[in-house]
Parts: sequence; structure tokens; C-alpha cells
Amino acid sequence: MTIQRPHLRAGTAPTTQFSTRFSSHTFRVGTYNIHKGVRGLGPAKRLEIHNLGLGIEALDADVVCLQEVRLFHALEARQFARSPLGWPAQGQAEFLAPEGYASAYRTNAVTRHGEHGNALLSRWPMGEIGHHDVSDHRFEQRGLLHVPVIWQGMTVHVVVAHFGLIHASRVRQVQRLAEMLDREVPADAPLLVAGDFNDWGEKLDAPMQGLGLQRALSPSGRTADRVTFPSRVPVFALDRVYVRGWRCVSTLVPRGAAWARMSDHLPLVVELEPA
Repeated sequence: MTIQRPHLRAGTAPTTQFSTRFSSHTFRVGTYNIHKGVRGLGPAKRLEIHNLGLGIEALDADVVCLQEVRLFHALEARQFARSPLGWPAQGQAEFLAPEGYASAYRTNAVTRHGEHGNALLSRWPMGEIGHHDVSDHRFEQRGLLHVPVIWQGMTVHVVVAHFGLIHASRVRQVQRLAEMLDREVPADAPLLVAGDFNDWGEKLDAPMQGLGLQRALSPSGRTADRVTFPSRVPVFALDRVYVRGWRCVSTLVPRGAAWARMSDHLPLVVELEPA
């Protein structure tokens, strides 16, 4: 059974179709690069963090893996202080967590006016939060957020990733990921690595397979179920979920004017079953 949420104008709550059938056997994962909650430049710059909160809640995922999440930014906080809803008083991860969800955040990059990184929102209990710097050079600060999640009595290891802009850097970051997994994740544990891989040429599937990780792809094979960037006319599948110990049941990329407005990426939602 599916429902169609009412159509709303851009700038209001986003719309899409999602299954309303609860299944204790399906684990729904969302991954979303939120572009620090702000869009536009100069006088046209606008705050989207409040709309993003509505969008993330609409995903109805068990866990949501977020990239480019602000902990704070002094300049933008001042700039948007007098906007209708205002800059959130807390960090964006905590602000975006729907009711009943816990949040985990770790910083990847420190900038002149603030810092940003990866976050995980989970409706299930979380274990000890780990963070691993995988920066390949001083011009790009990148990291891995590792959080065990207790789902249906089973420990699922979730890694939120944001890889670099250069292919050689991404290959080295896969190796750093492998080293972290060898140290911290049991070989037989259910695992997923989700995030923005910046893999424009789609060259990372093979090295990730070398780690025992398979890309979660829709059984339908439709390109529309995987491309997420740019959000207005998506043609690149930069946002992905790689899995071990899971079978992909379905994937979904929400679309529409409201989703295109909120970030330069669209979210990707995958539904998984234990393999």
C-alpha cells in the first residue's frame, strides 16, 4: 500500500511516494548531502534547514546518513538571525533529528567561521560513536563517521562517508576505509557504508567490492532510482549505499521542486533485508 502526500509548492514540505507497510525485516536507509542547510549566493542566499527537517522526516528511514552538516557557523548565524524562522540554536544534526530519533555528529572540516562534518540520525539505539580522518591533502578535510546501530536485536555497523573530489584521493580513502573496517568491524557483522562518494565516473564499485561491499541498486535497474546530482536535473549517482550482509529490496530518489530547492543533491533511500 502506498500513499501520495498532497502536492505542495516549492519551499514547503516536500512530496513523494513511500510505502506505509511496516516490516520488521526491512531496514530503510537514507543518505543526503544537505549542503550545510543553505542555498544560493549573495543577496539570493536562503536558509533551507527548516525545509530539510520536513524532508528528512518524510523519508521515514530507520537511519539517515547526512553529509555537509554544520555544527555551527558564526557568520551565517548572524546573517539569518532575522529571517522568519531563524538559524537553529543547536547544531544541525540535533536540529534535523525527527522526534524519537537520536543524532550522532563528528566534525570533518574546520573553517574560518565554523565547522561541518557527517551525521547519523537513528530511530534505533546507537553504540559508541567513532570518527576517522581520511583527508588526503590539506585542501580537503574528509572523514568517516562510524556508529553501531542496534536494529531488531542485531548490531548493524553504519559508516557515513564523504569522499574527495579527486579520483586518486578517493581510491586512497577506500583503503583507509578498509583499514578502519579491519580494526573495528567484525568480518561477519552486517555493514553499510553510505554517503556522498563524489565518484563522477562511477569507478569505485570495483575497489569497494574488494572490501566485500556491494552497491545497493534497485532490482528494477532504472537510472532514475539512483541519480541524485545535480538536484534540479539529476544525471550523476554521487550518493550511494554500499552493503555487506544485506539484500537490496528497492531504491528511491525523491523528486520535485521542493526537493530540488533544498540542496544541490537529492536524497537516496534504499530498503534492505538481511541476506
